[in-house]
Amino acid sequence: MKESDIYVGLDIGTTSIKAIVAQTIDGQTNVIGVGNEPSAGVSRGIIVDIDKAAQAIRKTLDQAEAKSGVQISSVIVGLPADLVSIDRCSGMISLTDSTNEINNQDIQAVTQAAISNNLPQEREVINLLPEEFKIGEFDDIADPRGMVGTRLELDGRLITGPKTIIHNVRKAVEQAGISIDQLVVGAEAEGKTALSESEQDFGTILLDLGGGQSTAAVIHDHELKYIDVDHEGGQYITKDISSVLNISLADADNIKREYGIADAQYAVADNEFSIEVVGQSQPRKINEQLLAEIIEARLDQILGRLKDKLAAANALGMPGGIVLTGGVASMPKIAELAANTFGMNVRVYVPDKMGLRHPSFALGLSLVNYATQMSDVEQVIYDVFATTSHGEPAANLESEPEQDPDQYQDDAPVTDDADDSSFFSRRGQSQQQKKRKKNGLGFSLKNFFE
Repeated sequence: MKESDIYVGLDIGTTSIKAIVAQTIDGQTNVIGVGNEPSAGVSRGIIVDIDKAAQAIRKTLDQAEAKSGVQISSVIVGLPADLVSIDRCSGMISLTDSTNEINNQDIQAVTQAAISNNLPQEREVINLLPEEFKIGEFDDIADPRGMVGTRLELDGRLITGPKTIIHNVRKAVEQAGISIDQLVVGAEAEGKTALSESEQDFGTILLDLGGGQSTAAVIHDHELKYIDVDHEGGQYITKDISSVLNISLADADNIKREYGIADAQYAVADNEFSIEVVGQSQPRKINEQLLAEIIEARLDQILGRLKDKLAAANALGMPGGIVLTGGVASMPKIAELAANTFGMNVRVYVPDKMGLRHPSFALGLSLVNYATQMSDVEQVIYDVFATTSHGEPAANLESEPEQDPDQYQDDAPVTDDADDSSFFSRRGQSQQQKKRKKNGLGFSLKNFFE
């Protein structure tokens, strides 16, 4: 945990950028300010225009500063899950003097050894999460500092990502005039906030349904075991509504928020409302049923692809079921739709902080909580690569196809009556029991869930 008691979580999303300012007092975290502005320079969760992204980040931070009364100098930043890898790693060093107690320098030396042995080319370390230390023949040590020995070993999980994506995030934040305390993969942080202790222990699927993309992650034994991305999200629902009904994107977004239902079987055909059709002088009446069918069709595709990826990794059937976060998770009846798709228990996570009671704020709050809950050993390890400067040039990703407009946020207005209910599949909860296997340091995530 850093010395300051002020923490700022920065969620750089495709449709909106959010900053959560929190203060810790006697171990209690209190949110004191929030910034929430439309995004720019971001497509499908990835920064494609550093200048535009930096300007949008700056506007968000200005709003957060005005509301909190705090001048923000550094942030904890959430990283997208695109091409993130989770690999086992190990390192070992010899201790020159077996009478000297192990200290922070020794921890950092064995961490550096683990990174050097296992870091793939063209990738950058995001974090190294320790599973155990070993001193000689003694293992399962959580914190070896103060102990003595002749050999120190570290086993853990190395989380890496593409240098280009990480560089562009770092560059945009720094160009906005602030420094980075920590870069965290969003699902790693959300798992520790959105899931209960039991859900983290026994295994749970976490689905973050955002505006530009949807992320599936598996948390098991309190560790991030699997992560993958589908590059469609709430913006694609908006575009479908606009195309089918021949209305503007702005109008499509508005009726999605006001009348949208994720599962068409719960829609009422008699509930009608007016829309302004492009090229027509008079409004047209449509019903809730038609709108829900458009929405469900896209959600079926997104959830279906995520299910296929999870099935290929043998990650379905987690006892903790599925937890939904992200702006799209606020849509009525989405838990029922997901429960029917996956055949598992599903609930929506809604932060319990005043002013943040909406699934879209899950990541920003989780980043703050993640930073405040870091152990001393985890911080010592993170410091090994946190300050490393990478001189890789920012990639020009402007040519990426199908970039979506930035001005339409996919987050509904924040309300205090959001529901955090659980729903069971119409087909019944899966009773599959998966046994854990560890096949050495080179184990595959697919085999892990067999």
